[in-house]
Amino acid sequence: MKKHVIGRREKISLPEWDLFMISAKVDTGAYTNAIHCEWMEEKVIDGEEVLEFKLLSPKHRLFKDTTFRTNRYSLKKVKNSFGGAELRYKITTKVVMFDEEFETEFTLSDRSKMRNAILLGRKMLKGRFIVDVDEANLSKKSKASQK
Repeated sequence: MKKHVIGRREKISLPEWDLFMISAKVDTGAYTNAIHCEWMEEKVIDGEEVLEFKLLSPKHRLFKDTTFRTNRYSLKKVKNSFGGAELRYKITTKVVMFDEEFETEFTLSDRSKMRNAILLGRKMLKGRFIVDVDEANLSKKSKASQK
């Protein structure tokens, strides 16, 4: 896989969640990706444990008030940006950048005090991207990311 140069902020698409060209902060200091989530709930439906969740804040321009459901989730201990450890749900979805689609993990997190609803960490970046902090939105020029 060719390594693409990305900037400090990038536009990504998350087609399984109907989010296209959403801004994400690139953070090489973070290990995992995170996405803002204000509501999540574990349930048992037809004998299967599932996680229901809503992404983004109602104030976000791409907020759709959609309830998503997955049985592919786990709990992960994550050190937050303030240095404290917390348990977060970790889920998997597809990301599209530079006309390429790949699966990656996101933790569901309250990012209401942060400027960006999505954070991209090292685990996803490694082997795929080189970060140039002087740049921003380089992936925006690719065709498949735009829908």
